[in-house]
Amino acid sequence: MRKKLNIICWIMMPLMLIALSAYFKVDNTVVMAFNNPEQKLHSSNYTNKVEDKANITNKSYLIERNKDVKLNLDTLLVSQSTLANHNSDIMVYPGGQPIGVKLNTKGVLVVALSDIEGKNGKIPSPAANAGVQIGDSVIKINDIKINHAEDITSSINRNKNSELNLTIQRKNNPKLIEILVKPTLDSDDGKPKIGLWVRDSTAGVGTLTIYDSKTNKFAALGHPITDADTGTTLNVSNGVIISSNIVSVKKGTRGSPGELRGLFVNESKIKGQIIKNTECGIFGNGTKSLINNKFSKPMKIGYKDEIKQGKAQILTTINGSEPELFQIEIQKLLSQNTSGSKSMVIKVTDPRLLEKTGGIVQGMSGSPIIQNNKIVGAVTHVLINKPDVGYGIYIEWMLKDAGILSK
Repeated sequence: MRKKLNIICWIMMPLMLIALSAYFKVDNTVVMAFNNPEQKLHSSNYTNKVEDKANITNKSYLIERNKDVKLNLDTLLVSQSTLANHNSDIMVYPGGQPIGVKLNTKGVLVVALSDIEGKNGKIPSPAANAGVQIGDSVIKINDIKINHAEDITSSINRNKNSELNLTIQRKNNPKLIEILVKPTLDSDDGKPKIGLWVRDSTAGVGTLTIYDSKTNKFAALGHPITDADTGTTLNVSNGVIISSNIVSVKKGTRGSPGELRGLFVNESKIKGQIIKNTECGIFGNGTKSLINNKFSKPMKIGYKDEIKQGKAQILTTINGSEPELFQIEIQKLLSQNTSGSKSMVIKVTDPRLLEKTGGIVQGMSGSPIIQNNKIVGAVTHVLINKPDVGYGIYIEWMLKDAGILSK
């Protein structure tokens, strides 16, 4: 009998390990809670402009697999504050209302490299052969600044028989590099090409986190806006935030993240100028129009060593433009000595929010997390297979990047 049990155990053990591995692999998938940016994709010949597959109806580009995320919550460490002295005088206005985000990149971002149809068959991308990589930003061509995708068209047409000197900024490397690329004629249309697909702008809906009337600075989203195809954090040339209304909700379910569907309102009325897009969100200068009517009194901020596991609230909007408070639970506080968008594990417990949205959905990025009448963080991510569970960022990380709190 014991021998049979041993045989069964040896057979079942690998199966159990595979099942557990699959479980944790699935649960390691998280989604940024920023709602689907609209992103235009342009080819290096620019005879046509096509909508990227990552448009307003496609959510798949938001999926992020983070090898550093471990969902065995019992092993997560409680955060310890790295600040010796807290500035208890800081009071900011809570956000919670939806905002429309329009962002133009610094230069143009390379999102793909394509072959060219030559006389004798396909020719590998001249740009790729010269050393251009996906995720690079083209800042200048022949010392002429590139602001839009169409600027590359002009440069190629002006220099179709000679080399182009591309000034490139490579991700995670502030130093500019120079790359020489010679255009090649496409036999299909007779036009010079260098084999690039680029992007120069994005737009989407998120949530305002805070506004500081003393400095006129704002903070929103709690995580960076990244390119749909490359995952590269977009370098900001300029951008704006405007009003937005939530018009419908797609409820999140296990394996399918939900979303708040919003429309831009009064696009000519600019509420803020975007200056930075960082790991902790988007930041810039705003106006007092960012103070919402329903929660119009400033609140204290709560530093990370003041936050406790347990009951809290999020301030978010699921209909129209007026935010509401919903109950959540802060399940774990993660140890962070440097800034990051995954600071705490949160779970939605409010029956109204669970009924309406299923938990955390795209568009909620930036929703303030409030505990003991203090703003302690913002919603950033949702777990695909646990839509009621997600991540939040410590508010002090956002305040530092906004320039409200000294680093």
